[in-house]
Amino acid sequence: FLVGSRRERRITRLFGQYVPPEIVAEMSRRGERYSLEGESRHMTVLFSDIADFTAISERFDPRQLTRLMQCYLTPLTRVIHEHRGTIDKYIGDAIMAFWGAPLADPEHPRHAVRAALEMTRCLRTLDGEFRAEGWPSLRIRIGINTGAMSVGNMGSRFRMSYTVLGDAVNLASRLESAAKQYGVAIVISEHTRDAVPEYACRELDRVRVKGRSRPVAIFEPLGLAAELEPEQQMELADHAAALRAYRQRDWGEATARFRRLGARWPDRRLYALYLDRLAALMVAPPPMDWDGVFNLPTK
Repeated sequence: FLVGSRRERRITRLFGQYVPPEIVAEMSRRGERYSLEGESRHMTVLFSDIADFTAISERFDPRQLTRLMQCYLTPLTRVIHEHRGTIDKYIGDAIMAFWGAPLADPEHPRHAVRAALEMTRCLRTLDGEFRAEGWPSLRIRIGINTGAMSVGNMGSRFRMSYTVLGDAVNLASRLESAAKQYGVAIVISEHTRDAVPEYACRELDRVRVKGRSRPVAIFEPLGLAAELEPEQQMELADHAAALRAYRQRDWGEATARFRRLGARWPDRRLYALYLDRLAALMVAPPPMDWDGVFNLPTK
């Protein structure tokens, strides 16, 4: 009992600010040795941000803004913890979280995608509470990527924090930023998509982010494929056909298909984005070696 209590106190001291008590207790029960030293692991990282937060924050005095952020961050942090995530940090209105450390988690991509979908649902349940306070409805953007990254206690002689670093982390941050351009709440990379085949996803694009030469396919997760409505299944099939025509340089067919999609779902910014691209491509066709990859602007 004494050894177990000492072990749990040590783990709580090291990781208590990052993971929920349930994970700390599980780590203690396993009896393994956990360290803050840096190591390379295959993990999943998530970045989230509030859309138009600068304009929203200007409407509040400091005390009101602090209360708003507490009412927003507390339930979303709870969702991440419930799905076995580790809170890395809060950056203003943004949340950075990861899966796969300090406790190894072979299901880390799945838990991250589930958490992201639940975060968007959780935000909708807060609308009534926010309206009662006279606060605006909030919308979030989320970017998720899976890959090799360094995890451990990073920082300086003056301050350290348990965090993740690496190219895979940078890509997730870029995907969160890209969600605004595509008009969606969640963007995941092909690396995360490949690990969650049970989820229906809409392919958004193939992109190249600044600083990376290799392109990556990006997707919007919609939910479990088995629970998708027939209308959603039809839209996904039509979208895939339009995207296929676009990449085959069949501008007329792609334009006709995206127009039909846009007419049926006028609120989808994605279809207007592709129609604008197609109009530009028909005026100035790309070179013959065009690979259909879009270069994402810097954040």
